[in-house]
Amino acid sequence: MSFTVTIRPSGHRYTMDADDTVLTAALREGFNLAYGCRNGACGSCKGRLLSGRIDYGHYQSSALSEAERAGGLALFCCARPLEDIEIECREVGAAKDIQIRKMPARVQKMVRAASDVMIVWLRLPQNERLQYLAGQYLDILLKDGRRRSFSMANPPHADELLELHIRDYGGVFSKHVFEQMKERDILRFEGPYGNFFLREESDKPIVLLASGTGFAPIKAMIEHALHIGLKRPLALYWGGRRRADLYLHDLAQRWAGEQPGLTYVPVLSEASPDDAWSARTGLVHRALMADHADLSGYQVYACGNPLMVDAARTDFTAQRGLPAGEFFADAFTPAMAAQATGAAAR
Repeated sequence: MSFTVTIRPSGHRYTMDADDTVLTAALREGFNLAYGCRNGACGSCKGRLLSGRIDYGHYQSSALSEAERAGGLALFCCARPLEDIEIECREVGAAKDIQIRKMPARVQKMVRAASDVMIVWLRLPQNERLQYLAGQYLDILLKDGRRRSFSMANPPHADELLELHIRDYGGVFSKHVFEQMKERDILRFEGPYGNFFLREESDKPIVLLASGTGFAPIKAMIEHALHIGLKRPLALYWGGRRRADLYLHDLAQRWAGEQPGLTYVPVLSEASPDDAWSARTGLVHRALMADHADLSGYQVYACGNPLMVDAARTDFTAQRGLPAGEFFADAFTPAMAAQATGAAAR
């Protein structure tokens, strides 16, 4: 059975199978709806159902509240139509011409950046490159059909190797990476995905907010911005529990020391005496709020733990005047948490 989806305000229309999500079908048909996690965790694909009925699917309540659902909103990465539907949502034009590809890649190098963080560099086949935007991610394709998503931490102009930051959450793939995977192994992936990338057409100052390995796409964005000579002020806030969680702290410090207009604020929420930490403590998004009484003239890019992303979205818009359309996010959902909700792992 198939249904027709009409997108407002663009008027774009496509036909999809009932088994697909609204987002998956739209991407396949070349309509690049806004999205981030693709698993109901971040809320980036949230839009309005104007007519028709849908199956809302599995999602996290922090991404779509009961009040929002009652008000006609839905997460299109999870929703499946039950009849022809008309939706209202944001379409992102900057990624529309980028081809999503399935490719093999060889593990070129592995470096343990922290006890639970492995940086992995992948080499594509000879004469192949992956076109993507700084901040996007790829899906590693596992042999059992499951996927694990990782952001590219290298900017598009430095694409000889793809750089992934992999945290050991205890899942099947991360366990394989930390215990079995070795250099020269072959992986297969599909990508790029995601609408988490810099909106270069704006002239607003940029605040970049990361927790843990949410730093990976933020790193790619910063290096891209520096490469193209972006003149807008950049402020990076990177949070972790312990000092080891800021696994590329020296790199971020070097950016701040060498690049005019770029500031770096590291924040630890559970610093121990062993960390010898004299800098900021507490929740990273609260540190940002302490420094910015008014975010109405900013763009914010947040990546990492879904709880942090959701709290930042809520507090920045409600308490600091950030326009909802200027908050861009990618929420990372560990594999085990994703399986509990029926979502895809992030």
